[in-house]
Amino acid sequence: MPRYIAITDIHGELEKLESVLSKIDIRPDDIFVFMGDYIDRGAKSKEVVDRVIQQSETNKCIYLIGSHEYALLHAKQDEYYNYLFWNYGGPATVKSYGGHFDNILKTHGDFYRNLKFYHLTEDYLFVHAGINPRYSLEEQDETDFVYIRSAFYNNKHYLPQKIIFGHTEFDSPLIQEDKICIDLGCGKYKNAKLCGLILDNGREEFVYSD
Repeated sequence: MPRYIAITDIHGELEKLESVLSKIDIRPDDIFVFMGDYIDRGAKSKEVVDRVIQQSETNKCIYLIGSHEYALLHAKQDEYYNYLFWNYGGPATVKSYGGHFDNILKTHGDFYRNLKFYHLTEDYLFVHAGINPRYSLEEQDETDFVYIRSAFYNNKHYLPQKIIFGHTEFDSPLIQEDKICIDLGCGKYKNAKLCGLILDNGREEFVYSD
């Protein structure tokens, strides 16, 4: 059985990503699930995207969309998402792409446009923010996958899978019977760590950046 390695909310912090990866004895059959928010806030958004793409040279990688990529993709068509992009770390992303917004999609447009909303396995659902517990997976509004908060993590869901998510930061991983959040505020707070989660045949191991 391959292991799943979940990482989310990197927010341009390349060194913290490299720190987490260096602490994992990566196997050829490991499957990486990067769960969104690669960009904004930290200084190296472009380099983070380059690095997660590079991981696909040695491992199967699944790339999910986060709230910040969702805002990026809608910024030019929607005033609200344009506001979100520029006011929640977007300037750092633009700077990392050479100072021009259009460079972002010119450089990594295929990557951003092909991000998935979730990844479902027999045992886990990987998603950036969560799901609305009142609806089936097929009935979800796509914005809930990337933006929902307390309505999800304060309530039990009814999927048979355990949900692995990020988006809402906690001081330590939020571990509940039916869900685990691994966002510790990387990129938002200077001393916050990036957290990776190794899922190995029922075992759960957390790996933290320096």
